[in-house]
Amino acid sequence: QVQLVESGGGLVQAGGSLRLSCAASGGIFRLLHMGWFRQAPGKEREFVAAINWSSDRTYYSDSVKGRSTISRDNGKRTTYLQMNSLKPEDTAVYYCAAKPGDTSASSYSNYDSWGKGTLVTVSS
Repeated sequence: QVQLVESGGGLVQAGGSLRLSCAASGGIFRLLHMGWFRQAPGKEREFVAAINWSSDRTYYSDSVKGRSTISRDNGKRTTYLQMNSLKPEDTAVYYCAAKPGDTSASSYSNYDSWGKGTLVTVSS
């Protein structure tokens, strides 16, 4: 399994931007499909965005579509989530995840490696 470490979270005002990073170690990163999920207090973990191994396919939840961009740099073994026009409802712990196959990108059960998360807090 690959080990994942997220960074880039923090406190930001509504309307601001953040870029989350997910550094991977171990495993064959260039063959993995990567995703971002988030979990707000008292809520279930939800899909945010995903990208396939070659970066030619990306997926977004309706809640972040048009405001976020997922990307990856296979040479740096890092996945990014650029989030713009942040809203208070984006407040959550954001998790990076990896899956080996081209299964459904939005289903968290398909991912077998997870980071510990990074907290994003958006103030109104």
